[in-house]
Amino acid sequence: MLTIRQNLLETIHGGNPDRFVNQYEFLKMIGNTPLNKHNPATVRGGPPVKNLWGVTMSWPAHVPGQFPVHDYEHRVVKDITKWRDTVKAPSVDFPEEEWADAIAAAEAIDRSEYFVTAMVAPGVFEQVHYLLSIEEALVMYAEEPEAMHELIDYITDWEVEWAKQLCSHIKPDALFHHDDWGSHISSFLSPAMFDEFITPAYKKIYGAYKEYGVELIVHHSDSYAANLVPSMIEMGIDIFQGCTTTNNVPELVKKYGGKISFMGDLNNGVCDVENWTPELIAREVERACRTNGKHYFIPCLVRGGPGSIYPGVYEEVSKEIDRMSRLLF
Repeated sequence: MLTIRQNLLETIHGGNPDRFVNQYEFLKMIGNTPLNKHNPATVRGGPPVKNLWGVTMSWPAHVPGQFPVHDYEHRVVKDITKWRDTVKAPSVDFPEEEWADAIAAAEAIDRSEYFVTAMVAPGVFEQVHYLLSIEEALVMYAEEPEAMHELIDYITDWEVEWAKQLCSHIKPDALFHHDDWGSHISSFLSPAMFDEFITPAYKKIYGAYKEYGVELIVHHSDSYAANLVPSMIEMGIDIFQGCTTTNNVPELVKKYGGKISFMGDLNNGVCDVENWTPELIAREVERACRTNGKHYFIPCLVRGGPGSIYPGVYEEVSKEIDRMSRLLF
């Protein structure tokens, strides 16, 4: 029987996996970095909190995740041409002793079985609209491209510096990087505009991680992004995590398998619901496993991390993936 790590590599390289990769089982994420410790955390149902970038984050009790507060008073960037006046990236230089917990967590992981994983969120596109608001950011790509390029370069350079710190201290085998690039039915930017602003940033960021020894780049965008897959391949992404059913994942696997792999096709809006049933989960998992096949596909809830909003959903999905492995392998 292959190890979890071996089975993942056989799956994404078109080899001989002996079962489906089961959701996030191969990624062991290191969350207790100095940056995370210093970044004030929001609490579901708690008061808004200002993060290290100066963005005020809120997490109402009735929604599944946090999001920036973007009334005019709280927006960090009110005029994109003057972004330098208000945008101050957090320092990535920490005393060595502050890395002790993260280093210990990484050293405790069996790298023959799992990928020690650095996690970064938000990404470049999200960081821009966190600072401006989503509506303002999308307009400014068209109206103030020069200033937007400057801001993106600033964020990108910061990410590269943080990559250097992460890789020198915890020596990750994998990167799990968040950046949502679309809605349920469309990318936020056209492929041409995406390639003008976002692709060069990620070629630099993901190129740095690969240079520093990271083997696996997993990018999370729980959205439609099928039209951006060629750009993902150019960036160096190994696994597109979060691909919703609206992407027509079996078609993506057939068209791009061997260049990139796909992790998802189990929509949280279908599976991770208050009135979920084992029958619903079984039906969705069987559909995903049978239609996508054994190579270049990892069945997984599209949510950006292990777990579920409603208790028991993630575990039930994992159980059903194991059942499909017994049936199909």
